[in-house]
Amino acid sequence: MRTTGGLELSAPYGLEAISRAGTVVVPAWRSITQAPPPAALDALRRAHEEGARIVGLCTGAFVLAAAGLLDGRPATTHWMYAPTLAKRYPSVHVDPRELFVDDGDVPTSAGTAAGIDLCLHIVRTDHGADAANALARRLVVPPRRTASDMGHQRYLDRSLPEEIGADPLAEVVAWALEHLHEQFDVETLAARAYMSRRTFDRRFRSLTGSAPLQWLITQRVLQAQRLLETSDYSVDEVAGRCGFRSPVALRGHFRRQLGASPAAYRAAYRARRPHGAPEPALRPERADRAERPERERAALGASGGERFAPALAGHGLATAEPGEAGKPQPEGYASRLAEAAVGRGPARPVLPGQRERPVG
Repeated sequence: MRTTGGLELSAPYGLEAISRAGTVVVPAWRSITQAPPPAALDALRRAHEEGARIVGLCTGAFVLAAAGLLDGRPATTHWMYAPTLAKRYPSVHVDPRELFVDDGDVPTSAGTAAGIDLCLHIVRTDHGADAANALARRLVVPPRRTASDMGHQRYLDRSLPEEIGADPLAEVVAWALEHLHEQFDVETLAARAYMSRRTFDRRFRSLTGSAPLQWLITQRVLQAQRLLETSDYSVDEVAGRCGFRSPVALRGHFRRQLGASPAAYRAAYRARRPHGAPEPALRPERADRAERPERERAALGASGGERFAPALAGHGLATAEPGEAGKPQPEGYASRLAEAAVGRGPARPVLPGQRERPVG
């Protein structure tokens, strides 16, 4: 058989061999927009009924869901495709934050590297920790990772499902992404699409599984996330550059979607930035200040106006007035206390079109 990357693989066995397997692994599926062959789905169902463990790696979860093996179960897949999986199969409880989900006989994993994590977990379950650790050393990978090891708790994405590419709404979506710094609402997008608000809502939801207002808020939060990572703009400035009507609105939406305040997220991101990674870009006025000769900055500092400002920027400390060098601002303490909020939030998110998993 030939892979999508052009690699030729030898497949000496057909679907009949699945019935003799104790563990069946679906490594991925060639396109999330293409339905798996009915014969393959039937073979997976029969194998599961006979007691086989069926494993879905990355987009392989779409095949398992199409076979009905994930109905009523928790599962994960690559974060880029998690909203589509939740929309297409609302009875599957999709959690895109997990590296893998072991729900007994039908485990699933996120992306490619997470597939290795799940396979090591299966080896550990079947053959013990020593075997799994030896295999991990052979592969030169950590023997056990968790989602928190990835450095951030939640992923957001600005992309949309592949299905929207040829739709007339694609032009409106592209315009929205290019104008996130402006304050506009869903009515503006509906007008650009020459549709009523109700028709626009229905068309947008049918294509993406998400209400247009929620999608727009998510894109603004994503823009804020990028600015917090790559610039030294204050939270108030970030709010204005992402189209939020106020910093309060940014803080509320940011915390709901990412589980932390903007200030706490920035602090956590900078703390875990790899050694040698570029510093956030300075605003033009700060870049000019940073390039001044040292003696000019010292002369400015002697007058008390801008002493120590570059060194203290971003640490919640006031620029020093004579006799008050290093005096902290109250919000500096608040931002540091807010770091404790990183990672807090709902235990399991519910994606668009997805029913909440019953309790108990």
